[in-house]
Amino acid sequence: MTFGEKLKEARKEAGLSQEQFAQKLSVSRSAVAKWESDKGMPDVNNLKVMAQLLDVSVDYLLDEGEKLSFRETKEAIDPDRFEVTGKCRDKKDAACCFKYSGADAIYPLIRRKRMSKAEWLADLVAGAGIIQGADYLRDTSAYYLVETGGKQLLVNVSADFITSRELANRVDPKKFDFGSYTFKKAPYRLI
Repeated sequence: MTFGEKLKEARKEAGLSQEQFAQKLSVSRSAVAKWESDKGMPDVNNLKVMAQLLDVSVDYLLDEGEKLSFRETKEAIDPDRFEVTGKCRDKKDAACCFKYSGADAIYPLIRRKRMSKAEWLADLVAGAGIIQGADYLRDTSAYYLVETGGKQLLVNVSADFITSRELANRVDPKKFDFGSYTFKKAPYRLI
């Protein structure tokens, strides 16, 4: 896939129109259209902001090689049908364990928003942890790093869905960055 194709696909996955995306970047809609049609490239600063907005890496957007592509699956679930047993601490843990019962390892993750300098300053003024807390309230999903068959998957379990994204590059389960978040291994392991 070309840069433009990846950008267009990621923008649509994020549920943004060209106009909405352009507003968030403080550029014109025609600039976004130009980038998506591979008739131009954004500057480095816009690339960084794009990657954060779309929850993808800059490498993913720029590299046209297949090694950086990823697959994502999303399926509806009913967490109430899963029973909390073994090392599972809640129904989201149980849903992930059920889905990936044959995995080599399942690491529950702690997600933390990477903040810009302006966000850090606002957080300091408003009270430490306000922005992180608001981000957590916006997304109460549980996240997991699943290792299976030589692949690593970033798994998100929400109240209604389990979404699994195959990572293109291996990450260290202890701590890694993905999109606009830093993920850290929780103090327990499911498998």
